[in-house]
Amino acid sequence: MNKPELLQMKSKLPEVGTTVFSVMSALAAETGAVNLGQGFPDFNCDPLLIDAVTLAMQEGHNQYPPMAGVPALRSAISTKIQQLYGHLYDADHEITVTAGATQAIMSILLACVHPGDEVIVIEPAYDSYVPAIKLAGGVPVFVSMQLGANGYSIDWDQLAAAISPKTRLLLLNSPHNPTGFVLQESDIAALTRIVQHTQLLIASDEVYEHMVFDGQRHESLARYPELAARSYIISSFGKTYHVTGWKVGFVAAPRALMTEFRKVHQFNVFTVNTPMQLGLARYMAAPQPYLELADFYQKKRDKFRAGLENSRFKLLPTHGTYFQCVDYSAISQKSESEFAQWLTREIGVAAIPVSAFYHQGHESGIVRFCFAKQDATLENALQRLQAI
Repeated sequence: MNKPELLQMKSKLPEVGTTVFSVMSALAAETGAVNLGQGFPDFNCDPLLIDAVTLAMQEGHNQYPPMAGVPALRSAISTKIQQLYGHLYDADHEITVTAGATQAIMSILLACVHPGDEVIVIEPAYDSYVPAIKLAGGVPVFVSMQLGANGYSIDWDQLAAAISPKTRLLLLNSPHNPTGFVLQESDIAALTRIVQHTQLLIASDEVYEHMVFDGQRHESLARYPELAARSYIISSFGKTYHVTGWKVGFVAAPRALMTEFRKVHQFNVFTVNTPMQLGLARYMAAPQPYLELADFYQKKRDKFRAGLENSRFKLLPTHGTYFQCVDYSAISQKSESEFAQWLTREIGVAAIPVSAFYHQGHESGIVRFCFAKQDATLENALQRLQAI
């Protein structure tokens, strides 16, 4: 009997392999290293949140919810945004609950981007952005952040020069992963000037919205009517409530934009599991958990930075997120990927090379650590890093 011919599969993402996060986490597990690579907490969420989800299950809320999300959660999201940023989104028509921020970004791009449309990506950039653009038939146009004495910043003149008649959308991320950059009012003013006479849409990835440090405020695009009118605002309950494995987020946008988003959303994932939505809605009745999150993570940032202050690492500014970037050029001339693997195997601490956040592997001698960990975990990692 003849063997069947192997099927020939033409990849839609030929350049994509296993993500660096999976690779480094696997290496950390293999070597017993402290995993400060992948961005997730190693501590539990509030038991009250677990109780709220359990109660929803026990009450029988275990069937499909509405496509856009349960009304109670959409209403809670709308209230929170209005109280924090002064913009009222219609809970019925302008807010959709998503299966995490990654699905939200994919659905936005599929809804907005037509084949040949250009999408501006600010690098370093989260690794899902470019594959999602390509799957939508779009063309990524890259603008690199500048690295100076005060850390990373966006060159708005360079961004303005990247806009062409084919530009459809700008992907913006603040607080920024991996750099810890946070938009300032001057950045908002520059962005507003650039887009005000264009048809450019914005996807504003704000999943770390509640992790802005040193008394600064989060400059959500929802604060600014001219920007909000052309923007999809994306956030994540996983990041805010230490439940990244739940994969629940949301998108807020003007009704016309949300109508197109929901057309894709309903066929992409349709909806998000019911009991977690109801549990989150109940839990959001108390705002303290997200209002106190910046102080919670700032203490961890300060502890981690203090532990490396007298080391051979050069600490870059971290104004937001739960990531700390460091320059290791005083320690090694290895490439970022080689250094991250050496650090994991020989020192016992896993990190992520920042070059992985560039489409062409830009090398700057910087790696990223995640400090969303228990104090004992951070102390263990710091003891190892201080020995270098």
